[in-house]
Amino acid sequence: QLKLVESGGGLVQPGGSLRLSCAASGFILNNYAIGWFRQAPGKEREGVSCISSSGGSTIYADSVKGRFTFSRDNAKNTVYLQMNSLKPEDTAVYYCAARLRFCTVVADAFGSWGQGTQVTVSS
Repeated sequence: QLKLVESGGGLVQPGGSLRLSCAASGFILNNYAIGWFRQAPGKEREGVSCISSSGGSTIYADSVKGRFTFSRDNAKNTVYLQMNSLKPEDTAVYYCAARLRFCTVVADAFGSWGQGTQVTVSS
């Protein structure tokens, strides 16, 4: 059974950094494009980034370009989202998701989701 588990969230001050992890089990991660999404209270789920199955292509939302970096370690069946220069508006529950086809930041295109990890940016 395909399973994704996020970790690495927490409370950080503005300007700080966090690294989120998304570990896969039950399937081979390098066959899938992986997306990161976030949802703040009262807001719709937002696409943050996507990395292709090979890792050779990434997509970033304008709101995180230059601050977030998406990488994957297929040997560990894990992907990572390095988040730097965090802002209060980055506060949300972050989810990873998998799909077999091309990369996109459209949430409806993904069928397999993790349970999410909370990121709070506050002083």
